[in-house]
Amino acid sequence: MTPLHRHQIAWLSREGWQHVLARPWDDDARQCLKHWAGHRLPLVVTRQSASLGEGQVALGLCAPARWAYRRLALQLPQADVAYFDEFPLLERVVAQLPASARAGARSLAQALHREGLAARAYGSHGWQALTGLEHLRAGSDLDLWLGVAGTAEADAAVALLARWSGPVRLDGELVFPGDTAVAWREWQAWREGRTRGLLVKRLQGASTVQALAAFEPLPVAA
Repeated sequence: MTPLHRHQIAWLSREGWQHVLARPWDDDARQCLKHWAGHRLPLVVTRQSASLGEGQVALGLCAPARWAYRRLALQLPQADVAYFDEFPLLERVVAQLPASARAGARSLAQALHREGLAARAYGSHGWQALTGLEHLRAGSDLDLWLGVAGTAEADAAVALLARWSGPVRLDGELVFPGDTAVAWREWQAWREGRTRGLLVKRLQGASTVQALAAFEPLPVAA
């Protein structure tokens, strides 16, 4: 199976959508799913429970305002996924932000790139960029996830994220190799000694860690 990670998106094959639509759904869910299938819109990888069958993948759909921001959960054979992809880069959602936040968002993206980092927008901003539908609400956060290789990159990313002072609240996660993710604000508090433990999220669940070594890459065998 393809390795999965948090905030990963999945594009179903035509046959995959046929399998989804063949299932029993209520009227609103069916209309939403028919729109998704007809416009070939993506789903998102969600928590992979221990009860999943072999070769199965858990996916989700975050519906726009038209369907009352409903969340739908699906379990499908991974063979129904045409390919996996990622949410759009921060630069792609700048135009969706209030005018007073756009310059700061561009500056943040550039500063991250200088550190070799890239921020991807998920949540309502990410979904709106992908679908062209109304996902944003008044006061929607700007949710970003950044892939980091270890503690040094995590610290560099948080130093830049913490400078954000725009009118939109900045939230999101740092995703380490092996699908280990932490909220960047919680990482900041933990590194500053304001908390003893740090909540780590994975596709299979969550746990609390206290040792920094948990976030360092494993040594390569000789």
